[in-house]
Amino acid sequence: MIKRNLLVALALCVAFAALAFAQEPPVNVGERHGNMRAAQQLIQQAWQKVNEAQQDNHYNLGGHAGKAKELLVQASEEIRLSADAANSH
Repeated sequence: MIKRNLLVALALCVAFAALAFAQEPPVNVGERHGNMRAAQQLIQQAWQKVNEAQQDNHYNLGGHAGKAKELLVQASEEIRLSADAANSH
């Protein structure tokens, strides 16, 4: 029982630490690439909804919501990189 409580406490500490550093993905693609900008805006909305779900569930989602937020940030960055690549051609 003590081992389980320790694991739960450790998981909560990790979740709160990750939350402190997690930042909403930016919308940093210009109007020149309207579809890519729209995609980034939708990613930002998804990130906000996942964040609300974490709060509603007291951050007890097994770390999966945090991982989803990380992947959303990564997806937003890839979109920015693709817009940069299009600009260079």
